[in-house]
Amino acid sequence: MVQRVREARVDVDGVPIAAIGLGCCVLLGVAATDREGDAEKLSRKIVGLRIFADEAGQMNRSLAEIGGAMLVVSQFTLYGDCRKGRRPSFVAAAAPPHAEALYEQFVAQVRAANLPVATGRFGAHMAVSLVNDGPVTLLLDSRELA
Repeated sequence: MVQRVREARVDVDGVPIAAIGLGCCVLLGVAATDREGDAEKLSRKIVGLRIFADEAGQMNRSLAEIGGAMLVVSQFTLYGDCRKGRRPSFVAAAAPPHAEALYEQFVAQVRAANLPVATGRFGAHMAVSLVNDGPVTLLLDSRELA
């Protein structure tokens, strides 16, 4: 999930560990079926998304074009299945070792694009604060990207 933000930050145990100004907050869920190619494809897509306004107010600029940053937060709950009962099932989410490896690969790919990247702490209980700009929120799935 990608959110265009004016600012975003992550706190762990009441202590700020990461913050950005204008840019994107990416809540990154990793499915059990995701592979390295999915992290690469998704990072390229998000880095190139034209979701920031140009002079005419149209969404025509990418993160790099506006000099923005990215905050990446791992979020396995994106794969919570609530179709049955009242308690979500997380069987579709990747096991922590697999998810962390792809999370780190995603972050490395964004950094390789020369963008400032801040991160949450994988596996920690985090408080995420953000000011969604627009609001603009997009749900991307690496299996559905061209």
